[in-house]
Amino acid sequence: MPEMPEVQGLVDYLGAREGGRLVGRSITTARVANIAALKTYDPPIDALVGTTVTGAARHGKFVDLTTDAGIHLVFHLAKAGWLRWYEALPATVIRPGKTPIALRIGFDDGSGFDLTEAGTKKSLAVSVVRDPAEVPGIARLGPDPLDPAVDRDAFAGLLAGRRTQIKGVLRDQSIIAGIGNAYSDEILHAAKMSPYALAATLDDAEIDRLFAAMSDTLAEAVAAASGRPPADLKDAKRRGMRVHGRRGETCPVCGDEVRSVFFADNSLEYCPTCQTGGKLLADRRLSRLLK
Repeated sequence: MPEMPEVQGLVDYLGAREGGRLVGRSITTARVANIAALKTYDPPIDALVGTTVTGAARHGKFVDLTTDAGIHLVFHLAKAGWLRWYEALPATVIRPGKTPIALRIGFDDGSGFDLTEAGTKKSLAVSVVRDPAEVPGIARLGPDPLDPAVDRDAFAGLLAGRRTQIKGVLRDQSIIAGIGNAYSDEILHAAKMSPYALAATLDDAEIDRLFAAMSDTLAEAVAAASGRPPADLKDAKRRGMRVHGRRGETCPVCGDEVRSVFFADNSLEYCPTCQTGGKLLADRRLSRLLK
């Protein structure tokens, strides 16, 4: 799943910084190939045609393209979605139901992008709105973890009283926006903390470590993603991972074997030596959780 650093990389590439591809470009094509991906009807998708892109922004894991008509194209790539950029947009006809393409956007210089989604479970979401806050997922977002206002004390306040596992707290978009399964694994590894630790029980030293790990891990990942074209962002993310997606490999810190816990349709990865005092975490589908 694309998370905050990769989404920020997309935003930077498309238009948030000087040299972005879209600022000043007029939209000539706005075509939905998977109608289930379009979550709004007013304004209609066609209202984007003829508008000029004025900027790009990120809200958690959402990309927000702004236009001079006051209309926003907002999309969330979900678990298996991605943006495919073209300097020359293909002229091929999109056939709904026979393509992974959910949305095609074209611009007046011939460039454009497709939003694609792999697999059979379709969760990619596209909205055309006058205000990003009209998108329910954005309205529910907690603060951005790299917002200067989220200092150590503010972060401690977000954790206070939450008798839930810290892994789940970090992934809860209503508490902290933008962190998903992969970066929560990386943050907890850097903090030397069990994913099953309860947020409310962390002491001051543990909160200090976790806050520093979150800030450093995300800042480094955002810097690594900056300036990369969309085609390179996924590989860059994988290369930067120390434990996530590396089950059975060697922990780069201590040399222990990276382990997994499977749950629902996902998994978490961790290092027993670095994070749990050498204990193997129980699969929570089968037995009591280790703390």
